[in-house]
Amino acid sequence: MDLSPLVKGIVIGFAIAAPVGPVGVLCIRRALADGRAAAFVAGLGAAVADTLYGAAAAWGLTLITDFLTNHRLVLSLVGGLFLIYLGWKTFRARTEMWPPPDTHAGLVRDFVSTFLITLTNPATILAFMAVFASITAVQMRNPMSFDTNLLILGVFLGSAAWWGLLSAAAASVRTHFTPRWLRWLNRGSGVVLGLFGVGVLVSAAV
Repeated sequence: MDLSPLVKGIVIGFAIAAPVGPVGVLCIRRALADGRAAAFVAGLGAAVADTLYGAAAAWGLTLITDFLTNHRLVLSLVGGLFLIYLGWKTFRARTEMWPPPDTHAGLVRDFVSTFLITLTNPATILAFMAVFASITAVQMRNPMSFDTNLLILGVFLGSAAWWGLLSAAAASVRTHFTPRWLRWLNRGSGVVLGLFGVGVLVSAAV
């Protein structure tokens, strides 16, 4: 069995997930507040969204790609407003309890948040389309081939690997954080997320 499509998918997934953006900020904050596992679950939301976009690009699902590209403005507006909302909630997050408890509801909320942030970014699928068009692993004449599915699996594994590494790195310094530091972390993360949201809205407007 030729594993080269899987390896290429891992590289692609890792490279597209690696740039630090709003999901990275949320993941780092979650690692410092709740630990490595909670941060990794949050990162998996982005990994799943990356995989869905990768699948749409690799399988040649033109109906989905056309819809996303034709509605980039609406998606950008939704994503920008959602980031501003998350920034406000993060800025006002309470820090009375240390460390905050890991609850199933909180994990689901973090997973859904990062999933939606990534899903409302049409640039993600455009990036996958550009990358897939430049490699030989995907044979577009047979987009449902086994090699293509291996590539998509690799995208998920590569993206998940990045979030695992980021979660571990951020969680390794968690013991040095006090409630006071967490309070400033919440405020700083909230401002950064809000600025990301404003940036998305400004780019959509121009």
